[in-house]
Amino acid sequence: MYRPRLEVADILHHHGAAWRRANAGHVSLGQLQVMSAIVSCRTAALGGHVTRCEDCAHTQIAYNSCRNRHCPKCQGAAARDWLAEREADLLPVPYFHVVFTLPAAIADTAYQNKAVIYDLLFKASSEALLTIAADPKHLGARIGVTAVLHSWGSAMTHHPHVHMIVPGGGIALDGSRWVACKPGFFLPVRVLSKLFRRLMLEKLAAAHAVGRLTFFGEHAGLRDPKAFAAQLAALRKKNWFIYAKPPFAGPQAVLAYLARYTHRVAVSNRRLVALDADGVTFRYKDYRRNGQERYRTMTLVPGEFIRRFLLHVLPKGFHRIRHYGLLASAARQANIARARELLAAPEPPTAPDATTKATATAPTDHRPPCPCCGGRMIVIETFERGGGPRDPPRPEPGIRTEAA
Repeated sequence: MYRPRLEVADILHHHGAAWRRANAGHVSLGQLQVMSAIVSCRTAALGGHVTRCEDCAHTQIAYNSCRNRHCPKCQGAAARDWLAEREADLLPVPYFHVVFTLPAAIADTAYQNKAVIYDLLFKASSEALLTIAADPKHLGARIGVTAVLHSWGSAMTHHPHVHMIVPGGGIALDGSRWVACKPGFFLPVRVLSKLFRRLMLEKLAAAHAVGRLTFFGEHAGLRDPKAFAAQLAALRKKNWFIYAKPPFAGPQAVLAYLARYTHRVAVSNRRLVALDADGVTFRYKDYRRNGQERYRTMTLVPGEFIRRFLLHVLPKGFHRIRHYGLLASAARQANIARARELLAAPEPPTAPDATTKATATAPTDHRPPCPCCGGRMIVIETFERGGGPRDPPRPEPGIRTEAA
């Protein structure tokens, strides 16, 4: 199993305490919990178990994962479980990728009001997409949307935007047929942009009017209704960025894309290059350049790296993956079945039966096979947090630490 030689956990372990002292009083409880979880992940601090191969008796220790959604090491298994559930929802049609981005002026306010403004971003973007799609002048259909919030740019700066994956068509408003979009074209971006801008500004004004937004520091002046209204008025005159990518090359490409995006964190361990006297060096993508020149490296002092990483800790209970329209959870199965009927598409081969449904809530076992012979590893002992195995494996076969 691949293991990066440098992890976010290493940076937090070596420099986290000093950063917390330097920023005492300015670090949220959620950020502290994320730091603690990442440092403890897959260590004896969280306990674990001992596994042994049924075939060759190779034995190894597997420490428990923290399962925190901001931990770079814990997202792979979570993404696989989530994707297994979504695979049955895929339709045999082109899929499009649309990105709605907040202007920088609102992004600054959003950091101080994450729960409120991120939620408004979801609502305004999904409402714009569903409204324009339902308009007979455009598609004239009810569509389905899977939306994923990202709050970062490639260099971990605060850059809130929503990625939306949308089937290239929908069910006619009267439910009688499937309405396909034009080849290679989904909806007009300029029309989407104008409606998204209007909806977002209306929702922001309403939230401010009822006191749902808070402002402090250099943005404290926006508490005044006139000052906030003036900021919104200026934003009405600017173009808002919406990006529509070409359609995916088939449903499996959609799954591959979702696997990369749904459970991504601000920076993965694979992007880290070095931790040395100069600071933390990591790879990032410079979108102002083309080709291989787009991939560059950046070095930040450890404190700034930690600050940027923690910018993207989400409020407790906030859902960063949401579904709308035909894919809204209340009627998703019925809508997908109707869409398949209208498309004359066969049912997916792994449709869940009663037994599958009964165990749907159980997490998938992602324990890797034996590294020596590929056999099945079984648990022979468990140990609690801060403890260790009663009879540790001998070092000769090679002890490895895996996610529990």
